[in-house]
Amino acid sequence: PPAMAAIPRRIFAAGGLARGQWRGYQYSVGASGIPELHRHATTILCVRKGDRLCMIGDGQATQGSMIKKPNAKKVRRLSPNVVAGFAGSTADCMSLMDRLEGKLEEYPGQLLRASVELAKLWRLDRYLRHLEAVLIVADENIALEVTGNGDVLESHDGVLAVGSGSVYALAAARALVPFEELSARDCAERAMQIAGDMCTGTNHQFVIEEIGPETIAKSEKDAFSSLGCHALTSDQWRNRAVEYLVPILFRSV
Repeated sequence: PPAMAAIPRRIFAAGGLARGQWRGYQYSVGASGIPELHRHATTILCVRKGDRLCMIGDGQATQGSMIKKPNAKKVRRLSPNVVAGFAGSTADCMSLMDRLEGKLEEYPGQLLRASVELAKLWRLDRYLRHLEAVLIVADENIALEVTGNGDVLESHDGVLAVGSGSVYALAAARALVPFEELSARDCAERAMQIAGDMCTGTNHQFVIEEIGPETIAKSEKDAFSSLGCHALTSDQWRNRAVEYLVPILFRSV
């Protein structure tokens, strides 16, 4: 960030930020004394087009300058209609994913509020504030980038990306989305191919999760099935839905 450039060089030379990290991104000091940004060696891309959303991540796991694994799973489905992708150290990312799942259970169907509560906890908690990761979370309505700075960002055009290859994937996806013959998955895969060709921290073994009308229908069916609504008539379905939803609505009010 521009504000980082104003930090005196001696602070970095003293060892603090020169050897550490800053909210999910690594910094080091160049010859000019200005912090240089090094993003996590991975790429996560989220593309929304029409009624479909595709989240894709590469599989490369690195340790320093060494590639340790080519098929890591950095994109996960938290529920039938919520997917998440992460960039950062595995333990930190999994800790944050667990807490995000807890917030989604606390605020069901409210991804934005759950993400804001996670960002507040992440920034203020004495333990969590040291976790170095960046998340993209999405459902059928919204896609968000969540960082340790307390940022909860929604894209203006339905495209989000994080990681070392994010600038390449983001630019390529934005160029591809206007083509009507390409689906969200087509745009995401082609953009990630470009990012994998240009970024040394990104490979071509992708993990893909999609959200569409079929996943939303499955989510609703699972919700009603959990109430015992397996073989009911349409009127019975409606009555059972009212019995279930009305208390929730009054509680939220």
